[in-house]
Amino acid sequence: MQLPPITHIIRHKRENKKKCSLQPLVGDPRFLFFTYPSRTPLPLNPAYLLLTLNAPPLTKADAHRGILLLDGTWRYATKMKSYVDSLCKLETRSIPLGWKTAYPRRQDDCEDPETGLASIEALFVAYFILGRETKGLLEGYHWAEEFLKLNQEQLQKEK
Repeated sequence: MQLPPITHIIRHKRENKKKCSLQPLVGDPRFLFFTYPSRTPLPLNPAYLLLTLNAPPLTKADAHRGILLLDGTWRYATKMKSYVDSLCKLETRSIPLGWKTAYPRRQDDCEDPETGLASIEALFVAYFILGRETKGLLEGYHWAEEFLKLNQEQLQKEK
């Protein structure tokens, strides 16, 4: 059985690592972290899919593709996406509608707060949809139990 491609995560340098929902995944062999901005161009793979809003939904048919996730505030994510687009035009996918965040929002610059998930939530949903191992992804996420509870119907529907 072939292992899925390593997920690439580009994290903004100002992302507070103490509050970052993805920090517990550092060192997990399924993930490779990069910092933005970087003094050297990031090694982007054109075969990867960029998770973003307002894109075709991610499906099981994408299971063979690598995932690139941008991790930063909504304001930073916009700049990061522009940077990624300037280096390599990646196909984009979004998390299908219906998934709900448990993360308590304090930002008002999110395009659509109802569909915006915390980075770890989006990563969990992507792995779930693609049939990848989700075990351990939500460990250390303070709102994991609430997230799973809010999305119980989605988790059952997708099986």
